[in-house]
Amino acid sequence: MAAKPRKATKKSSSSNPKPASKSVESSTSGSRPQRSRTAKTSAAKPAERDAAAARDPNALFEFGEGGETHQTVGDGGVRLTTQQGIPVADDQNTLRVGERGPSLLEDFHFREKIFHFDHERIPERVVHARGFGVHGYLETYESLADITRADLFQRPGEKTEVFVRFSTVAGNKGSFDLARDVRGFAVKFYTQEGNWDLVGNNIPVFFIQEAIKFPDVVHSVKQQPDRGFPQAQSAHDNFWDFISLMPEATHMVMWTMSDRAIPRSFRFMEGFGVHSFRFVNEAGASTYVKFHWKPKQGLQSVVWNEAVKINGADPDFHRRDLWDAIQAGDFPEWELGVQLFDDDFADAFEFDILDATKIIPEEQVPIRPIARLVLDRVVDNFFAETEQVAFCTQNIVPGIDFTNDPLLQGRNFSYLDTQLKRLGGPNFTHIPVNAPKCPVAHFQQDGHMAMTNPVGPVNYEPNSWTGDNRGPREDPTGGFQTFPANEAGERRRVRSETFADHYSQARQFYISQTPVEQTHIVNGFVFELSKVETLAIRARMVANLRNVDDTFARRVADGLGLAELPEPSDAARPPITDLPESPALSIIRNGPDSFAGRKVGALVTDDTDATVLDALRDALATEGALLELIAPKIGGVTLSNGTHVPADQNVAGGPSVLYDAVALLASADGAALLAADAAAKDFVTDAHAHCKFVGHVESAGPLLAAAGVIDMLDDGYLPLDDDRSSVSAFVEACRQLRFWEREPLVDQV
Repeated sequence: MAAKPRKATKKSSSSNPKPASKSVESSTSGSRPQRSRTAKTSAAKPAERDAAAARDPNALFEFGEGGETHQTVGDGGVRLTTQQGIPVADDQNTLRVGERGPSLLEDFHFREKIFHFDHERIPERVVHARGFGVHGYLETYESLADITRADLFQRPGEKTEVFVRFSTVAGNKGSFDLARDVRGFAVKFYTQEGNWDLVGNNIPVFFIQEAIKFPDVVHSVKQQPDRGFPQAQSAHDNFWDFISLMPEATHMVMWTMSDRAIPRSFRFMEGFGVHSFRFVNEAGASTYVKFHWKPKQGLQSVVWNEAVKINGADPDFHRRDLWDAIQAGDFPEWELGVQLFDDDFADAFEFDILDATKIIPEEQVPIRPIARLVLDRVVDNFFAETEQVAFCTQNIVPGIDFTNDPLLQGRNFSYLDTQLKRLGGPNFTHIPVNAPKCPVAHFQQDGHMAMTNPVGPVNYEPNSWTGDNRGPREDPTGGFQTFPANEAGERRRVRSETFADHYSQARQFYISQTPVEQTHIVNGFVFELSKVETLAIRARMVANLRNVDDTFARRVADGLGLAELPEPSDAARPPITDLPESPALSIIRNGPDSFAGRKVGALVTDDTDATVLDALRDALATEGALLELIAPKIGGVTLSNGTHVPADQNVAGGPSVLYDAVALLASADGAALLAADAAAKDFVTDAHAHCKFVGHVESAGPLLAAAGVIDMLDDGYLPLDDDRSSVSAFVEACRQLRFWEREPLVDQV
C-alpha cells in the first residue's frame, strides 16, 4: 500500500507561508532562477528525440513541482511564442504571488492567450453554446448571519429571483442534448445587493488546475481544425492525446466516462460550484465554503446505448423534458447545500482546497442544506433570455469572496471578456435578463447599445456638487469588502507541490461506485479510446489508469484488445490507496424514493383493455408520474369499451428510449400486427436491453416473442390485468428505475 504524500505545512487560501521551493535558487549575480523539473530526456538531436519518443511516450516531457506536464523545445524544435513573438518559458502556469497565491494581472502571456480564446467564436458561446434557461426562485431556510453578511441569506423564508441556464460544454449550439459531456449548471441570483453568479457544473471537479490551460482543453475536445468534426464528442485522438498527457485530468475523466455525463434529465442531476469560496460575516471573519445543488427527485442517468438512440429520436430531449415539466406545473426543485470548513481543516486535509480537480468528500465535511431552488417559469423568448444571459464568476456580493484557486482566478478574468465579445460591448448588463433588480448607480456611460446613462451634469467623482446633482458616493460600511488575506511570495510561474496528487481521488471515485456503475465507466473508456486511431495514445491512457486501480485498467485494456499491458505511468506523487469509499458519489445509491416526475410509455392498439389502461393512468397520476400512449397511428386507437383515445406518439416516433418504463397493452390482434413491425419490435428489445421495467398484458405475448425476449422474461417484467393490484405492483417496481440484474445478460462484449 502506497504511503500518503507529505502534506504541505499550510494549505489554506489566506496565505502562502511556505518558503520558496528549494528548486529555485536565488542568485546575487542577477542570473535567472531555474525551475527544477523531472526531466525524461536530455537535449538531443531531433532524430534521437523521435526515437526516444517511440520507446517512451513521455520521453519529450518534463514535470513541474505540481506534477504538471511541460513539453519543452529541445534542439531544432519550434519555439512557442506569444502573438508578439515573445518566447514563452512556461505555458502551464499563470504568474502568481508564491506557489499558492493570487494570479497577477501583469501576466501578459495568460491574458493574451485567454483573450484570444474568448474571442474565437462569433456570436455563439465558445463553450456551453447549447443551453436552456428558465426562471425561478431561491427560498432560504434560516439566517446565516453568523457566517456571512450576504443579504440573501439573512432572513428565513425570503425568496430571491434567479435565472438558471443548463448546458452542454463541448458541442455547438445545434448539437444534441445527450452528448457524453459535462453539464453547465449556472445560476444568477438577483439579490438586493446586486447579482451573484454561481457558475457551476454537474460534476464537482474540472479537467485542469490552471486557467492558462483552458484554451488547450477546449481546443482538444472541439472539432479537429482541419476537418471540422467530430461534433459534441470527446471520442477522438486530439482529446485523449491531451488528456493522456495531463494526469491532473484523470479524476475528471473518471466522472465524464461515468453515467454522470449522460443524465436522464436536468431535473435529476446535481450541481456544484466546483471551487472553494469564502463566506465573510459582518465582523469580517471568513469561513471556506463549497456549494452543492441536490435534486429533490433524486439522481438518474441513462445508459450509453440509450443516449445514442435518444439523440436520434429527440435531439432536444433535455430541453423538452424541462419545458414540459414546468408547463405541467411539476416544478423542479433542488436544495442548495454548503460545505463549511476553516483553516485547520484545510491544513489537515489530504489535498489542496485550491485544487479544482479535487473534492471534499461529504463524509468528511457534511453538506448543510440552507435553501431550496424552485424553477417555475419558462422564458418568454429564447434569444432574449437564454442566449443573451451573461454569467461571470466575478459577480459576487458582499459576504461572498474568492479564494486563490488558480482556475477560479482565471475564470474571473475570462468570463467578463467573453461577454464583452459575445454581446457586443460593455453594456450587456442593460439587457433585462442581466440587469440587477436592485438600485444601480454609477458614472459609467456610453458605449455600444447603452440603454441608460447618468442623469444630470456630473459623470465623475469625487465632485463638490450637492443635492441630486452630486451622484452616487462610496459606502465604506455597506459596500463590498475584499477579505484581507495575507499574501507573500516571489512572482513566479510555478504550481504548488500540493497539487501534484493526480490519481488518489480518481481511485476514490471509482471504488465508491456500485459494480454496475464501475462497468459503465470501463465501457465508457473502452468506447472512447476505441475511436482513437493512434495506438500509442490508447496505451498511454491505460498506463495512467493503472495508477487509479490496476484491475480497472486491465478491464479497459482487455476491452481495447491491447496486445500487452503498458507499465504504469510515473506518478508525480504516489497515489493514496486507502481513501475510504464515498457513497455520495454513486448515482444508483442516491436515486429517488418514488417514480414521481418520470414517464411511462404504453404501447396501445385497437381493443386495448380500457380497464387496465385506466388503472395504469390512475396509478401513475397518484405517483406523480406521466403516461404517454404510443399507437400504430398518431390519430389514436379505439379501446375495448368503444372509447377513442388519441395517441401521443406513433410507433415509429415514440421509441422506448424516451421513457423510464414501458407497458405493452396491445390486444391480441394488435400484438399480431405489431409483431411484424420493426419499430415495435425495437421498442421491446431496447427496453429489455436498457434494463427497464416492462408491464405487459397476456395478449402482448406475440410481440414479446417476435422481439426475441419471450424466453428471457425476468423479475423486471410484470404482468398486468384488470386487477388494480397488478398495476400498483408495476408502478412500485418502477421506483427502482432499472432492473440492473438483467444487464450482465445483455452486455456480453
